[in-house]
Amino acid sequence: MTTSPDPASKPVDTYRLRLPGPIAVPERVRQAIARPVLSHRGPEFRQIWARTIEMLQPLAGTTQPVHVLATSGTGVMEAALLNIVTPGDRLLIVNNGQWGERFATIGKVMGAVIDTIDADWGETVAPDVIEKRLGAHDYRALIVVHNESSTGVVGDLEAAGRLVRNRPTLLVTDTVSGLGGMDVQMDAWGVDVLVSGSQKALMCPPGLGVIAASEKAWDVIRRDNGQPRFFFDLRKARDSFDKGESTFTPAISLVYGLETALSMIHEEGLANVFSRYRRLARGLKAGAKAIGLQNFAKAPAQSNTVACFHVPEGLDGTRLIRRLNEKHRTIIAGARNRLQGKMIRLGTMGAIDEGDILTDLLHIEDVLAELGHGFERGAAVAAAASAFRSA
Repeated sequence: MTTSPDPASKPVDTYRLRLPGPIAVPERVRQAIARPVLSHRGPEFRQIWARTIEMLQPLAGTTQPVHVLATSGTGVMEAALLNIVTPGDRLLIVNNGQWGERFATIGKVMGAVIDTIDADWGETVAPDVIEKRLGAHDYRALIVVHNESSTGVVGDLEAAGRLVRNRPTLLVTDTVSGLGGMDVQMDAWGVDVLVSGSQKALMCPPGLGVIAASEKAWDVIRRDNGQPRFFFDLRKARDSFDKGESTFTPAISLVYGLETALSMIHEEGLANVFSRYRRLARGLKAGAKAIGLQNFAKAPAQSNTVACFHVPEGLDGTRLIRRLNEKHRTIIAGARNRLQGKMIRLGTMGAIDEGDILTDLLHIEDVLAELGHGFERGAAVAAAASAFRSA
């Protein structure tokens, strides 16, 4: 009996991380992370900290303080609710993917009453449906995921912001896979609490959470809401921000990396980054369609940083993902829920170009053919190349 070689025994430099997060960290960022550790209260690090915050603000579309915490995306999701929810408060959550579900789980732990507006994964919820539900109760917050990385659907934050602008309800959003890769206008759209993470379009390793709040939200955050808060107390973070430093010991080396990654984004130009991601997503989706991988998202507004595809009938997506790793060291994602084995997901974030997308499709074609899927070899690469030329 023959067995497949252990992928872990192959050289690390053959490893192609193509997940919807974490993503492959650019070499320039990796080198920055390796710099000597500085005193986090010293003037040298204070300058790095200040530049990092300053460069984050235009990505979020805000003039408000942006706070960087040593935590994951889920950590800042928890921080967002911890600072605004009093036990018994009602939250209205648009639930059309994994991260809406995650917010609901966190809210329940904090004693909130959770109401959801449920939609099929891959779909979105119309603003008039949200508006009708908002009229039923006094809600502490409306939660809408900006870029749902489990489905590739984009939430309409601008429309949601209009719905709560003249209500006491706060608009909370998760843009962990959106910030730095898609347009976010926190102030203009009326987003009250925004959270993100370092490991996706911000091009860093996991470990940094990003959170910002509007003045409307700060009126709520400053109250004693009966929740035990210490490390995630945004009141402490605001006081430290005003002093030009972090509240507690930051993840110093990761902050080096984030400052460098943000510099790369601003050097390329935010509009150019968005345009590149749109082009890459268009090419990837065109190539996938040409070989029978149908786009999972059905909603009109779709992600440019995450692409999700149905696995063709009769094929096991888990096996496809495993063989891509074993044969080509290309690491993509599936689903860790009821869709396991039925979909695949790839990221189009980071310092990647058309060649990376063509390589993805070449490897996927090779494994699909091995698994017995019928299609014209080379069709995916040709379709993607054509999409790139017409972009």
